[in-house]
Amino acid sequence: VMHGVFIAGTDTGVGKTVVTAALTAILHAAGRDVLPVKPVQTGATRSGARWIAPDLEFCLAATGIQPGGEERDWMAPCCFEPAVSPHFAAEQAGIPIAVDSIVTALEALARRHDLLVVEGAGGLLVPLNPAQTMVDLIQRLGLPVILVSRPGLGTINHTLLSLRELGRAGVRVAGVIFNSTRAGEEEAVVASNRRTIEQFSGIPVFAVLPYLSD
Repeated sequence: VMHGVFIAGTDTGVGKTVVTAALTAILHAAGRDVLPVKPVQTGATRSGARWIAPDLEFCLAATGIQPGGEERDWMAPCCFEPAVSPHFAAEQAGIPIAVDSIVTALEALARRHDLLVVEGAGGLLVPLNPAQTMVDLIQRLGLPVILVSRPGLGTINHTLLSLRELGRAGVRVAGVIFNSTRAGEEEAVVASNRRTIEQFSGIPVFAVLPYLSD
């Protein structure tokens, strides 16, 4: 059985990687046997025969976790160079993304480690292949979701739509985390957005992460 959490986002660039790194770091510091995982990475680079997944590298640097070679490959099983949507990157590479093979890699990690913090790519309905989206992968993994969204203007619609889609898919949502992607968010707006999302969805907004310039 796989234990952990899936970090999904309302959009690309919303701060999933920062939240994944923070949560993994907290668990690791508390002595838990935890690994960050990035099943689908676009915008990856090559180092010899090995792919370098920047989101995963950020998480490993933030936590000090140093996995072995085999495990590192399982932690980022689908890497593509173009920084575009997963299905388009896979199409360009001529290597289809198979949800089954991702699940197999993560199940292998789950047999060796207590907890996985799995980071999605883009929003929920980003296609992985001609038939499946990120939601299909989330369903298959069976992990509860933390949804990362922006705290400011426009977040209510994006967040409620995403939560509705997760509910429609029968996915358990643990909560929402607001991540500030720019400086100077108005506190009254953020507080109102937080209350409104909780009121309309019944899902708690766990935290508001501050803007970090670096």
